[in-house]
Amino acid sequence: MDYKKSNAPTSTITRDLREIEKETGNVYESIVAISRRSNQISVEIKEELSRKLEEFASYTDNLEEVFENREQIEISKYYERLPKSTAIAIEEFIEGNVYHRIPEEEEIKSISKE
Repeated sequence: MDYKKSNAPTSTITRDLREIEKETGNVYESIVAISRRSNQISVEIKEELSRKLEEFASYTDNLEEVFENREQIEISKYYERLPKSTAIAIEEFIEGNVYHRIPEEEEIKSISKE
């Protein structure tokens, strides 16, 4: 996922709960799906940031080598300006880009077919 091109807002906005519950028919199920996707996005962003910052890691304890790295600061600022993972997840969910399922319902359906 390219978070740079996300339509998610970077500030807080009011959401219509009917729009959120439209996909599942239950606002709580929708919130669970959104929260799980938000956690996935958080992990992805954190791993991506860690990989980029790893390039700047210094494994020496020499005080002369400790200085502010402009590129590292710019990378950190870029990730701070990204929309929050919850905002991205909500936007993906509303756009219909989040796959979700309820395992219990699938088990009940498969048992009733037998």
